[in-house]
Amino acid sequence: MANRDVEQLLNVLYDMVNDAKNAPFSSEKCMIDRDAALDLLDELRAQMPTEIKRAQDLIQAKEDYVNSAKREVDIMMQKAKRDAKEMVSDSEVLNAARERAHDVIERSEARSNEMYRVVNEYTEDALRRTEEAIQAALDEVKQSRVRFRAASTARRQKDREELANGLKRTDKESD
Repeated sequence: MANRDVEQLLNVLYDMVNDAKNAPFSSEKCMIDRDAALDLLDELRAQMPTEIKRAQDLIQAKEDYVNSAKREVDIMMQKAKRDAKEMVSDSEVLNAARERAHDVIERSEARSNEMYRVVNEYTEDALRRTEEAIQAALDEVKQSRVRFRAASTARRQKDREELANGLKRTDKESD
């Protein structure tokens, strides 16, 4: 017989039994050609190790593929977990940085406001003292002018009196 696979051989054997004539006085038993059946069984026996080996190879290949897929899934899951942890960590770091930046900004604004208040107070005080000093100097200048006028008027009065006295003396002497 030509090279047939196990399935073909089983089909031929099935057909042989199915088409066989019933044995006399029995509906359950049949008669088949023993040599043909044995030849088919020998062929089946010869094909079985090859078919079994092929089936075992297919099962092993399937198991290898499944195991490889499981390893890849495990690796992807581990990477996804690491990435998720990293993202959470990055998110936590980012949130902490934002919170710290917010605190720094608030402290800076408070410090800036305090410095602005202190500078304004200092400037206001300095301007007030300068104004007082200028006012005191102005008052002193006014008093000095008053004294100068009084002194100048007194000096002019004295000079007039001396001039008048000098003229009187000259008049008396010329007389």
